[in-house]
Amino acid sequence: MTAPVSSNSSADGFVQRTQRLRADLASQGRRVQALLEAAFAAIFSRDAQAAKAVATLDDAIDAVDVELEKACVQLLADATRQGAELAPAQLREVLTIVKVNNELERVADIGVELADMVIGAKLGGLPFPDTFRVMANSVIGIVRDAITSVHKADPSLANIVLQSQHAVSAFKDAVLRDAEDKLSKGLMPADFAFGLHEVATACEVIADHCTNVAEQVIYQTTGSIVRHATTGWGKVGG
Repeated sequence: MTAPVSSNSSADGFVQRTQRLRADLASQGRRVQALLEAAFAAIFSRDAQAAKAVATLDDAIDAVDVELEKACVQLLADATRQGAELAPAQLREVLTIVKVNNELERVADIGVELADMVIGAKLGGLPFPDTFRVMANSVIGIVRDAITSVHKADPSLANIVLQSQHAVSAFKDAVLRDAEDKLSKGLMPADFAFGLHEVATACEVIADHCTNVAEQVIYQTTGSIVRHATTGWGKVGG
């Protein structure tokens, strides 16, 4: 996946290989976004065959996940062996690639779980609430923005991702309140209400993973560690 360290300069070789890893990570992000879009499309169409295809998309993501991590470890091992003088920002970039790669793989796993709900017929019978569709679209948008913030090393967009998490939580609460109200009035079957709850919870978890990605972008580009901030997220890095 990555080229060997340049014989002329190990530092130059590190940069080249890191750039290649960043490109591979961007491609992985696009795969994950496509998988998630396919999973939600299967949910809204209630198409079991389309849902089964989602697992196939995950196979490629799992393979790249392993290869990316191995390539990052090999890169640092080669740089150490050749005595390359690496700046903190260069090391942060490799750490970011590893951590974001892991977060993307987890998002893909959740996408597969969502598709499995279609196969298990957990979401049949009733039209989906409008808020449910808005929540799903919001999550896809957050995933897209998180991936773009990584590709462009954009802390400003990463900050937008951090703030967007609250919207997903609000949509989840609205979906659950509506389901509970209809369930209590006998207007919604319990299985359908539970299915909505599972999807809403999955959406919130996906948003959490995107928050982790955004925090890593901020760390990479500014050196600021914001995940343990006690005063909430502010405008970091531009």
